[in-house]
Amino acid sequence: MFLAIDIGNSNIVFGLYDQENRKWKAELRVETRPGLLVSSLQEKVHLYFLEKDYHVSDIEEIGVSSVVPELNVTIIEFCKSFLGREPYIIAGKSYDNLKVSVARPDEIGTDLMANVTAAYVKYNQATIIVDFGTALTFTIVSASGEVMGVNIVPGIKTAIKSLFNNTAKLPEVDLEWPESVIGKGTVHSIQAGILHGYTGLVKGMLADIQNELADMDFKIVATGGLSSILVKLESEFDEVDRNLTLEGIRLITMGNK
Repeated sequence: MFLAIDIGNSNIVFGLYDQENRKWKAELRVETRPGLLVSSLQEKVHLYFLEKDYHVSDIEEIGVSSVVPELNVTIIEFCKSFLGREPYIIAGKSYDNLKVSVARPDEIGTDLMANVTAAYVKYNQATIIVDFGTALTFTIVSASGEVMGVNIVPGIKTAIKSLFNNTAKLPEVDLEWPESVIGKGTVHSIQAGILHGYTGLVKGMLADIQNELADMDFKIVATGGLSSILVKLESEFDEVDRNLTLEGIRLITMGNK
């Protein structure tokens, strides 16, 4: 198996890829937090492996994307001590051997470049990748695999937490679709504002990008842990692929072996 580790601002995602059957078979999410201990990671992953009947000896390669550099040492030590393997850490130089490119490789998140790599290998055409994570990002890729630009907006849960943390009376609410777009109470009002608001934001952003680049035919792909929440956006996407980032980590890692 191939183990992809995606260190994000909200979660560390461990994805297992069955290389013989060519499919992603498991995903474990661990909350990202400062001071995360190797022993804590070992305990969580060990229990998960026991539950799923997976074996450390089955892992042949490990690739890591990280947007939280302070956790890199912890992850490397975890891989060495628990998995017995040195992980490949994706960095700017990792794209030299690939068909995708970016003008400033050290300035764009490795998670976004993993998305770009997976999407370009899969579709081989101009693509807009909408990633619903801690940040909501729109990555625009040309037909030749060049990253043309990235638009960044606070993610859905980030917006909700901002309301909760910066107001005296507004509660942190669950992401559930309200019956009406017009808020009837505090919780309902936040849900309507966030979910309908972000639906309009995504539609507007996609429309503006495509209007500005009207001569390009885009494949539009959604990914990220919250990609399935905005159900009214389904018609905007050609595909929703939760494993896009993990697949990109795998492709980048194997492309540098």
